[in-house]
Amino acid sequence: MRLLVIGCGGVATVAIHKCCQNPLFTEICIASRTKSKCDALAEKLAPSTKAVITTAKVDADSFESLTELMNSYKPHTVLNVALPYQDLTIMDACLACGANYVDTANYEAEDTDDPEWRAIYEKRCKEKGFTAYFDYSWQWAYQDKFKEAGLTALLGTGFDPGVTSVFTAYALKHYFDEIHYIDILDCNGGDHGYPFATNFNPEINLREVSANGSYWEDGHWVETEPMEIKREYNFAGVGMKDMYLLHHEEIESLAKNIPNVKRIRFFMTFGQSYLTHMNCLQNVGMLSTVPIEFEGHQIVPIKFLKALLPDPASLGPRTVGKTNIGCIFRGIKDGKERNIYIYNVCDHQECYKETGAQAVSYTTGVPAMIGTAMVASGTWKGAGVFNVEEFDPDPYMEALNKDGLPWVVDEAPVLVD
Repeated sequence: MRLLVIGCGGVATVAIHKCCQNPLFTEICIASRTKSKCDALAEKLAPSTKAVITTAKVDADSFESLTELMNSYKPHTVLNVALPYQDLTIMDACLACGANYVDTANYEAEDTDDPEWRAIYEKRCKEKGFTAYFDYSWQWAYQDKFKEAGLTALLGTGFDPGVTSVFTAYALKHYFDEIHYIDILDCNGGDHGYPFATNFNPEINLREVSANGSYWEDGHWVETEPMEIKREYNFAGVGMKDMYLLHHEEIESLAKNIPNVKRIRFFMTFGQSYLTHMNCLQNVGMLSTVPIEFEGHQIVPIKFLKALLPDPASLGPRTVGKTNIGCIFRGIKDGKERNIYIYNVCDHQECYKETGAQAVSYTTGVPAMIGTAMVASGTWKGAGVFNVEEFDPDPYMEALNKDGLPWVVDEAPVLVD
């Protein structure tokens, strides 16, 4: 099976490590804007895998660059672990070249001041009721194109979105007749020693965290101020942590695909130091995506900030502690109320020893490989655009246990009020 992986950051590194361990992928091409990074990773992995690894330079913003590579390499499936800004261009290239498509995060516009994008965005805000810059509508609009082409596009096979959605499908299949309430809890108890750093791409991370929160309740969106809703929770393997309600993309797809659900919320943990730094940077304009003039040059503040912050891919050797990510479900089984909590605990240093990356990259990269394997093997098949919860969760859940993300079911969880 010939696989093209676009991207060579922290998540991509883990996903490629895991693809090299999976005999399904006999040929793997690693492609990114910086070919030297791809070459270094390929050289590192070559002695320990039977897969034939090649590398290529590609501009994932360019349809022409992507189609030139795809027409030359002829991949069966393309795994997009580049930037969410590039999702649509890569999907277009897959359609043009006859390749299946897999990603870990939904489309987000890089230029949020583009008038054409802005008009569509503002219309959606009024109709849907949430103001986040990212949503699935852009990719769901490709449904007919992928269906007509006989190709599969699998969206959001990271951890959240991804594993959390598969946890939901698994819970509905095995534990509930109806799921009424879903609380998704993402806890990173790791310590990298820096005063301030982000565990994944700073542009995406900081825009997501500083935006308004929102949740789904009784058939509509409820929007909140950034960090307005705070809860405390005692996470297994980590301890008591503050967590805050955010908008997150799997809420949108689960609200669409899980019948009878009454409320879906997403919480993520943050320490006070992180929040203080982020608020300060936002107050002085460093999180802005609007270009400014500086000494005769146009610069985007958040891109400049990204250049100043530690590269998330460099955090692996210095990050200690654990992550705990999962879902608390409340619903009905055989006419009786039932609550369960499905979660995974992951150790930063164990992840680094295996792949050279910390647990935030690991918990996204492993599911990226698993979702790609589901599509490439035909275990999950269908023509069109799909979210992971639309398929049988059992083989994915089995693969999580096998490939490094074992999960736990707690049938008497502490609930979030």
